[in-house]
Amino acid sequence: MSDILKLSQARRGDRGVIVQVGGHGPADEHGLELERRLLELGFVEGARVELLHEGLFGRDPIAMKVDDMRVALRRHEAASLTVRFETVAVTEAAFLPEEAAA
Repeated sequence: MSDILKLSQARRGDRGVIVQVGGHGPADEHGLELERRLLELGFVEGARVELLHEGLFGRDPIAMKVDDMRVALRRHEAASLTVRFETVAVTEAAFLPEEAAA
């Protein structure tokens, strides 16, 4: 199962695939320039992303891995990217018996 959210809503450790760059709203000059910059940085549809780090104050900026490179963005910039996040299945290995934990 997967969730489709804005990259700005991601938390540390979240992984997914970019499904849309830019917004659906009316095209303004600032929005088009931001979309162009994101595309130049490698934020293209189909690119795999993983959130690596969040800033201390307001969780901003965020550092992420995009395919094989690392990039930092402000959350308001990351809001222009729509991502299909992978949901991590909980396995039995995550729940170790108390004897194994000791």
